[in-house]
Amino acid sequence: MVAAAPSRESAVWAALAEIADPEIPAISLVDLGVIRSFFFEPGESGGERLTVELMPTFVGCPAIDVMRQQIGEQLRDLGLADEVVVQVTFAEPWTSDRITPAGREALRSSGFAPPMTIGSTFGGDSLTVLPIATCPYCASRNTTLENPFGPTLCRAIYHCADCRQPFEAFKPV
Repeated sequence: MVAAAPSRESAVWAALAEIADPEIPAISLVDLGVIRSFFFEPGESGGERLTVELMPTFVGCPAIDVMRQQIGEQLRDLGLADEVVVQVTFAEPWTSDRITPAGREALRSSGFAPPMTIGSTFGGDSLTVLPIATCPYCASRNTTLENPFGPTLCRAIYHCADCRQPFEAFKPV
């Protein structure tokens, strides 16, 4: 028996899931939740266009251009459409709640404290710095904020008093 070929949609999701975040290669763009949607439509040259909507984690994210390039290259290699367009969208704001459970575990296992799930009762339009975060190494909450400014705007630096490890934590949005 021959297995059915995957649908175009599942092929696109699978290809996008293979693209690592340029700043944290342990998590894919899909698990980070920055892919809002994609759709096929007629292209300008008469063929078909695949448009992907990319939601940056925050305005001014330095990795946007790299992500757009990686998405375009990966999807062009699939050959599912004559043209691939990657649009940055702010139609809805990215929030840290979009990180999948697998993405949260990938962050934790690579030494990053994932943001707490904030749901609709907390957050807003700005990045929030919490006074403590759960240590990704020993799961202790005996941590202190060392610096609210990590290597990027979406991360802060903490220190765990129990295992004595410094670590970065994502700021919940």
